[in-house]
Amino acid sequence: MVTRLVQINMKAHDDAALGVFWAEALGWGISSEGPGVTNLEPVGFAYPDPTAVCIDLIRSPEPKTVKNRVHLDLASTSPAHQAEIVSRLRELGATLVDVGQGDVPWTVMADPEGNEFCVLDSMFEETGTICSVVVDCADPRAMARFWGEATDWTVHKATDRSAVLRSAQGVGPYLQFLRTPDVKTVWNRVHLDVRPYPAGDVGIEKARLEGLGATTVDLGRSDIPWTVMADPEGNEFCLLSPA
Repeated sequence: MVTRLVQINMKAHDDAALGVFWAEALGWGISSEGPGVTNLEPVGFAYPDPTAVCIDLIRSPEPKTVKNRVHLDLASTSPAHQAEIVSRLRELGATLVDVGQGDVPWTVMADPEGNEFCVLDSMFEETGTICSVVVDCADPRAMARFWGEATDWTVHKATDRSAVLRSAQGVGPYLQFLRTPDVKTVWNRVHLDVRPYPAGDVGIEKARLEGLGATTVDLGRSDIPWTVMADPEGNEFCLLSPA
């Protein structure tokens, strides 16, 4: 059995307010499964489905101190459409940021709580609103090997500079690993959540992921129904119950 990437988890000081921003930014629906949790998914979406990677915003008092190692790339249909999206997002409270990107065709922004994201000038027809989930790493080839075996996502490219995966069905956003010189120093404020298929078993899947190089993160809590793990480069992710 394998898992599939179903959502990203983003820490937020005010999950409700940040949820409104992202719902309007993406044109998605917004709901809440409980206090301090805001859930975002496309309108009419039947979770889980590879056509989209959903977003869970979780309230957390911890401050953001460094550039996130996981971010979203948003798609557009053209440079003109890209400019329209950037303008609309600034009206919603996003800001332009410089992370050393230089002269590039995408626009780097941050949401109202400082979480970085990019707006591309293409890809909308292929992926929809979210083009890719991007993870900074030291070794894209190694990350491609791990995540390609950890999930049923297909590796489309793996080089020394970047690796790209996509769902086995060839739909939805891409998962991209980019080589960066930055060293991971803190808990990722944005991380991946994976879920086994309905016939899967969390215990068996946990052992399989550990065999691939993942480690289990002990939070000292027994009241959470998911398993917190880290990939071979220490990027935290959550193993959810089968669905």
